[in-house]
Amino acid sequence: MKATQLLKSQHREVKALFKEVEGTDDARSRRRLMLQIGDKLKLHTSLEEKVFYPAVKELETKKAEEMVLEAFEEHHVVDLVLAELPKVDPAADTFEAKMTVLKELVEHHVEEEEEEMFPMAEKKFGAERSRELAMEMEARAGHGPRPRAVG
Repeated sequence: MKATQLLKSQHREVKALFKEVEGTDDARSRRRLMLQIGDKLKLHTSLEEKVFYPAVKELETKKAEEMVLEAFEEHHVVDLVLAELPKVDPAADTFEAKMTVLKELVEHHVEEEEEEMFPMAEKKFGAERSRELAMEMEARAGHGPRPRAVG
């Protein structure tokens, strides 16, 4: 698996949860889905910030640097909204409004990554480096063995 395939699959999981939360008025379900979205986004941003973005920065192009800086800022804004959500009554209109804002932030971020950052990264990484990054992210996420150190 390529690094970007792993990240894209996580994007799809979160998108499906947003769709599910939009389709329910049940406060308990909304709360459960909100917590799932938060957990998935926290794991995803952690993997990007600790593994994928540092690798993109190593490409040492101005475009890569700019994209990574912007992505970190977008993660920060998502974190701010995620921190507020648990304080909002899931039955309230403000919950729906905050979820909509969060969804739009995530959609914008995903679009930039998938249309700009990911294609550039895959082209420059090459297949082997991309697989190594995917393995490292899977290991950090608890979905596979950690790559062994060579030597």
